[in-house]
Amino acid sequence: AVVSTQSTGIKTCGGAAITIISGVIMIALFIAELQFFLGVSIKEKLLMDTTRSELLDIYIDVTFHHLPCDHISVDAMDVSGGQQVDVDHDIKKRRLKKDGTRISEEKIEELGNGTAVLDPNRCESCYGAETADIKCCNTCEEVRAAYRARGWGLESLAAFDQCKREGLARAASDMKEEQCNVQGRLRVSKVSGNFHISPGKSFQQSHAHVHDLKLLQQFPLNLTHTINRLSFGEHVPTQVNPLDNHTFIANELNTMRQYFTQIVPMRYKKINEEVVLSNQYSVTHHHKHIDLNKAARGEQTGLPGMFVTYEISPLMVEVTEHRRSFTHFLTGVCAIVGGVFTVAGIIDSFLYNSYRAFQKKLELGKVS
Repeated sequence: AVVSTQSTGIKTCGGAAITIISGVIMIALFIAELQFFLGVSIKEKLLMDTTRSELLDIYIDVTFHHLPCDHISVDAMDVSGGQQVDVDHDIKKRRLKKDGTRISEEKIEELGNGTAVLDPNRCESCYGAETADIKCCNTCEEVRAAYRARGWGLESLAAFDQCKREGLARAASDMKEEQCNVQGRLRVSKVSGNFHISPGKSFQQSHAHVHDLKLLQQFPLNLTHTINRLSFGEHVPTQVNPLDNHTFIANELNTMRQYFTQIVPMRYKKINEEVVLSNQYSVTHHHKHIDLNKAARGEQTGLPGMFVTYEISPLMVEVTEHRRSFTHFLTGVCAIVGGVFTVAGIIDSFLYNSYRAFQKKLELGKVS
């Protein structure tokens, strides 16, 4: 290895060491520059949102650690008057044991000592809730719907053969040992609104949104939950969802947990020209205790549950992926090579001249 020192081409051990170190540094910087060149660069700009006619997809994955799935409802409503009550399409409720393992959803339909063979033309009783429009109740849900239409509350499902046959009239002690995972997608209009996951069967009555909590009077409504995922739109590389893996521990029963989100629409343009519409959001939260007796008398507003309110910004962030130019890469490589060689030459010259000056002083006897 040779490093030219003072244009004399003198071979030194220091020069060889500097050459080796310089070579290693150049290789490392070249690899870093190559990775930088092959990677994707992100550009962002702000513009007006012109996609107001689009629908908004809300992806949820929430686990309630002390509530059974039997009596949890998912509802959505917006400022335009649109309502989705007790949503079950694209939403799955998974029963979980206390240790988090899933409980089988198989249902055994039995009446008496044998397996029930149901007549498709049967007309079963609605237990006094029949109306001009509802004369037969062949399923547990039809019985509940008939009671809701009458404005009656249900004390227990165990009184109805339909519910016992479908396995819904389970013992309260069994349900108290269960967790519930609510997972799926809500598709709503792209306007401000809210959705909530609350205990009690939800329904519309006299243009009011009502939750029937009579069946849950024997349950301690502990709203402790973990939000495994909450996103507005498809996932994109730069998206950050602040509520992912968020856990709320309810220190008292009958808690109303509210999340207030501000949504900023985002258009993400990938390097292959594919365009994905998504959203980012920020969030604040608040919780309060609900006295069910006061709420029933109209002295307090609210309902135990998890409520997410969202407002949509009129602005949009456009994120564009692009690759860096080859000339930028070539310029960077030239700068690395030239810079490392220049610095190496300066260091080698300094060390060589310092060593020569020290050696001359030794020869003159000025250094002990």
